[in-house]
Amino acid sequence: MSVSPTLAFIGAGNMAASIIGGLIKNGWPAQSILASEPAEAKLKQLNSEFGIQTTSDNGHAVTTADVVVMAVKPQIMQKVLEPLAESFQKSRPLLVSVAAGVPESSLNSWAGGNLAIVRCMPNTPALMQLGASGLYANKLVTAEQKELTEQVMNAVGISLWVDTEEGIDDVIALSGSGPAYFFLMMESMIEAGEKLGVPRETAARLVSQTALGAAMMAKESDVDVAELRRRVTSPGGTTEQAILTFEKGGMRELVDNAMTACKGRAQEMAELFSTHK
Repeated sequence: MSVSPTLAFIGAGNMAASIIGGLIKNGWPAQSILASEPAEAKLKQLNSEFGIQTTSDNGHAVTTADVVVMAVKPQIMQKVLEPLAESFQKSRPLLVSVAAGVPESSLNSWAGGNLAIVRCMPNTPALMQLGASGLYANKLVTAEQKELTEQVMNAVGISLWVDTEEGIDDVIALSGSGPAYFFLMMESMIEAGEKLGVPRETAARLVSQTALGAAMMAKESDVDVAELRRRVTSPGGTTEQAILTFEKGGMRELVDNAMTACKGRAQEMAELFSTHK
């Protein structure tokens, strides 16, 4: 594109800063990015690090932007959005929300209604430009706006569309909360390594590198993870004993139950933040 659309971030926390950093790294012009935030220290840091525009006036940010990324906590989304309804209705930008649990209908209602809205569920590896984001668009989002949203979110990893809003709850259970599942597995392996006699620092380095290597193999391989597991698991070997122990302990069922519980909580949150209760 010859002229980059203007992006405004309402909220300048870690996720917003990560997306901004990824955009700048990918060549998005700093003068086309604006961040609005009440904390002056955060704004100064973003301006110093990336050279973007900053303001404490959310209304100004909304009316000057083609895309407004709402990067505030779900608990304060209504409080932040409602005073901006007039600005949204005046300029009608694309509204992208990265807040978990806040339904599209509530976002639209609080912002005055009849707006193009994308709900986005990123995860914390976005802070390292290694994120995985699920995207859901309402019917007013154009093909061009969907492409623009992908450009923004791909600056911090990969992004994939879901067809229904419920699909965002599935994404929360799979990748949104997913990093914590792997951290728990790594934590357990480190603790088990210590019990085997490996110094904690050594165990931590071995486990983190092993997790990184396994993830890269899964990402880059032309076969699925089940086949990769089979290739590592020699019949009668050491790995087979560990895998059999996991299977006998019901690991697959435990993961399924955990993700189902996660989705259930996401649906409860959606009801909590719904305007149609």
